[in-house]
Amino acid sequence: MPRNLRVATVNVNGIRAAARKGMAGWLDAADVDILTLQEVRGEREHLDAALPGWTILEDVALQKGRAGVAIASRLEPTASRTTLGDDALESNGRWLEADFEVEGERVTVVSAYVFTGEVDTPKQEQKWAFLDAMSTRLPELAAEGAHAVVTGDLNVGHRELDIKNWKGNVKKAGFLPRERAYFDRWLGEKGAEITGVDGTTGTGLGWVDVGRRFHGDVPGPYTWWSQRGQAFDTDTGWRIDYQLATPPLAERVRAYRVDRHASYAERWTDHAPVVVDYAF
Repeated sequence: MPRNLRVATVNVNGIRAAARKGMAGWLDAADVDILTLQEVRGEREHLDAALPGWTILEDVALQKGRAGVAIASRLEPTASRTTLGDDALESNGRWLEADFEVEGERVTVVSAYVFTGEVDTPKQEQKWAFLDAMSTRLPELAAEGAHAVVTGDLNVGHRELDIKNWKGNVKKAGFLPRERAYFDRWLGEKGAEITGVDGTTGTGLGWVDVGRRFHGDVPGPYTWWSQRGQAFDTDTGWRIDYQLATPPLAERVRAYRVDRHASYAERWTDHAPVVVDYAF
């Protein structure tokens, strides 16, 4: 029988709050092997308290109480890295890679938390720099047919299907044509010339959006809902949490789901976990 590797990713919007509101109940039922977290906004002691018995890697932000990524696993990682881009890029607490051995094969799992951005501000400049650095790193991760998956809150809705109210957001960070064009290139045919939604051209990298491949051309399923108004109840959401896999790993996908909370009152974060099964 093949070994099933279950990888889940979720922006916890603060690990202490998530633990207090019921994350443990979901985790007990989810039967996850590798869990990637974003926006941890806590210290190592808070991760240990929320995830007893797990092997935990973390990358904290320079600014206390902000960002922070982690990878918790039932498997022992063989290596980890936090470097993305050059020293000018503020990537602390936003990029964490871990290698695992699964049935004799190396699998690299990344927990990524891309900047939210804000049009015409330094925050957007940071986001452009981060997306540029990802564009450089992705081909390196995919070299020689590697099994790699970039998971996390990437803070961009790639297509109109990924945002319920896309018409009202075309000029806002998270759905800017230039942001979406990065995804056009990342997910475009490897080596082909890709014209992005913003009209620019670039080389396709050949990565696979597991959620879109699995569900096809349907709205969502969304992974984040605003805390304002009735966004959750009316499912007026965004699909900004991803598992982007190299083609060899994408071929091993057997199941994909978004664990949307049963009700607004039962939410332990404003995002929903994205859970994928890979067969080895």
